Amino acid sequence: MTRWLGHLRAERRLSPKTLEAYARDLRQFVLFLGQHWAQKVTLARFAGLEASDVRSFMAARRAEEVAGRSLMRALAGLRSFARFLEREGKGRVGALAAIRAPKVAKSLPKPLQMTAAKRIVDADLRAGEDREPWILARDAAVLALLYGSGLRISEALGLKRRDVPAPGEGDVLVVTGKGNKTRMVPVLQNVLQLITDYVAVCPYHLAPEQPIFVGAKGGPLSPRIIQLAMASLRGALGLPDSATPHALRHSFATHLLARGGDLRAIQELLGHASLSTTQIYTGVDAERLMDVYRSAHPRS
Repeated sequence: MTRWLGHLRAERRLSPKTLEAYARDLRQFVLFLGQHWAQKVTLARFAGLEASDVRSFMAARRAEEVAGRSLMRALAGLRSFARFLEREGKGRVGALAAIRAPKVAKSLPKPLQMTAAKRIVDADLRAGEDREPWILARDAAVLALLYGSGLRISEALGLKRRDVPAPGEGDVLVVTGKGNKTRMVPVLQNVLQLITDYVAVCPYHLAPEQPIFVGAKGGPLSPRIIQLAMASLRGALGLPDSATPHALRHSFATHLLARGGDLRAIQELLGHASLSTTQIYTGVDAERLMDVYRSAHPRS
C-alpha cells in the first residue's frame, strides 16, 4: 500500500488530499474484508476477491449513508490499487473491474448573485465583530481573491508573498492547483489593493518565500478560518447555507459565462483538466434563463 501511494504521488502527481482519501478507502476495505471473511487479509486472498465481496462492501458503506460520489472515489482507488498489484506481479484482481460504478446524483453549483458576491469582500459588514482589523482585512482579501480569480481555497492559501504583484506592477498570478499543476490566472487591481492593504497592517513579517496569508499566531492559515468568516457574512447578507468559500469560485465561472465568457477559456481559468467538468456551469446559466422566461413571458 505504501509503495502504491508513493507511485501515485510521484508518477500520477495526485494531490495530498486525494492520496489521503485513497489510503483511507483502502484501509476501510481491508478492515471490512477481514470481518466479512472472518480471516486475515493476505495478498493471495485479496487476489481471489469476488464481485460479491465488493458489492457487500459497497452496500455496507451505503448503509452508513456514504454519498455516491465518495463510493465512486473509493471504487476508483481500489481499482488503481488492483492494477498496481498486477503490474507488481502480486496477482490479478478481476472482481473490481466487474463492478459498475455507483450512480451519482447530478447537482448544479449554487453561485451567489452578483451583488452579493461583490459585497462579500466588504470588511465594513463585519466591523462589529470582536476581531482585530488586520484579520478582517485578511479575510476580505482572501474572499476577494476567490471570487476575483476563481481560485480554490487551497490555491489562494498556498500563494507565497513573492507570487503576488503590487498594484500596478502586474495583473497575473501563477497558482499551483490539483496534481501540482500550475496555471496563470488574471487578478484584478482592486483585489491586489485589498491584499496590499492587508499586508500593510499584518503584524507579522511576511518573507517572500512564505505564505502571504497567515493565521492569528503567524502560522499557516487554515481553510476552516475562511469558512467561518464566510459563515458570519451569510448572516449579515441573509445568504443561504450554500454560500461557502467554494461558492465564490462557482460564482466566478457562472458570472463570466453569463456575460458571454468562452467556455474553453473558463476551463483554463479554473484549471479543469476536462471540459466536461466546466460544462456544468452551462446548466446553471440555462436554469437562470428559464427562470427569467417563466417569470417574464406573458403566456407562461
